[in-house]
Amino acid sequence: MASKKVKKEIRDWAIFAGVLLTLYLTGLHTDVAAFAQRMVLATGIANPNTEVASEKTKAAYDFTLDQLEGESLNFEDLRGKVVFINFWATWCAPCVAEMPSIDGLYEIYKDNPDVVFVMINVENKEDKVKKFLKKKKFSFPIYFPNASRIPKVYESKGIPATFVLDKDGFIAYKKIGMASYDADNFVNFIARLAK
Repeated sequence: MASKKVKKEIRDWAIFAGVLLTLYLTGLHTDVAAFAQRMVLATGIANPNTEVASEKTKAAYDFTLDQLEGESLNFEDLRGKVVFINFWATWCAPCVAEMPSIDGLYEIYKDNPDVVFVMINVENKEDKVKKFLKKKKFSFPIYFPNASRIPKVYESKGIPATFVLDKDGFIAYKKIGMASYDADNFVNFIARLAK
């Protein structure tokens, strides 16, 4: 009786390990993890906190980024605008999980000249990013930090890392970890900053 139970347990673990190995070998593990995390985002648990910080940190504009399509972006040109910055990677499941909400926010503000989106890929692998974007069909602009060093004020110990700069040149929002950026409170937060 006990040996049947042990055999069943071994079989169940072997199936579980086989599924995990298959997901990893096919490259689907990030998509599956991102899907599960997107379900968490859908609950509203990870809606961003948009309370204004009591102490404001000065933003840095002294760097240049390369756009996916080859043009350079002098960050200095973004002074006086609301800037949504997100550091991400294709292998990062929380990054991938929050991207539909970022794309949703981008679609709301893409025609507003006072709001700029800067999605910074930390992998610096343009071909991989192009394949990723083609598969996911996101429309926000992608940049790489090839041209210069990212200023210390934007450094973080993890990704995704999101910063929103206000028109006065201060960091109005900072979040390390995933969030649902097309939530009403965040859409309204960006609208207030853009006035």
